[in-house]
Amino acid sequence: MENIQSYITASCAIKNGKVFKNEKIIFENIEDTLSSFFVSIYKNFEMQYPKFYKMDMLSKLGWLAAEILLKNNFDTQKYKADEVAIILANTNASIDTDTKYFETIKDIASPALFVYTLPNIVIGEISIKHNFKGENAFFISEKFDPIFLKNYVQNLIINNNLQACICGWVELVKEDYNATLFLIEKEQNNIKFTAENLNKIYAL
Repeated sequence: MENIQSYITASCAIKNGKVFKNEKIIFENIEDTLSSFFVSIYKNFEMQYPKFYKMDMLSKLGWLAAEILLKNNFDTQKYKADEVAIILANTNASIDTDTKYFETIKDIASPALFVYTLPNIVIGEISIKHNFKGENAFFISEKFDPIFLKNYVQNLIINNNLQACICGWVELVKEDYNATLFLIEKEQNNIKFTAENLNKIYAL
C-alpha cells in the first residue's frame, strides 16, 4: 500500500489578473476591482450558480479555482461522494472577511458576513456544489508548504478510502490573492504527485 503512486491530473491558479489551467494561461482580465475580476471569470466560463454572488471574497476565489480545476478533468460518476477529499491552506485564515464583519458590529452585525468568518467555509461551498463528502481540512501555514501538503494528502490516500483529492492554497487579503489548486488522483499521467511538482506549479 505504501508504494501507491498518485498523480497531479489537473491544476488551476488564479493570481495577478490571470487564470492558469494545467500551467497555461486561459483567461486574463485586469479589472478595476478584485470583485469585478472574479465576476469576469464567472461570466467568461459561463458558470451558473447564483449562490456565487452571496459568497465572501475568499470563498469566491476558492470556488472559482475549483470549478476551473474540475472542468473537463473530473468525471463526477467515477467516485463515490466520500472518496473525494479537500485539503486547503493559507496564511491569514478568513481575516479579510473577519475585518469586514468587525466593521459591521459597530452598527448592525451582518449575519451574511458572519457565516464566512471561518476559512473552511470555502471547502463547504465547493463540497455543496459537487456533493463531496470525503475528508476535509483547512490548515494555517506561514507559507505554501508543498512537502507538508504532499505528505498529508498521500497519507490520506494510502490509509483511507480516498480516490481523489482537491488540495492547495487559497489566500486573500484585500487586493492580494492567490489560489493554486491541484487535483490528485491515482490515475496515471506524466505529472507525479511530488512536492517538487507542486512547488513548480505554485511558482508560475
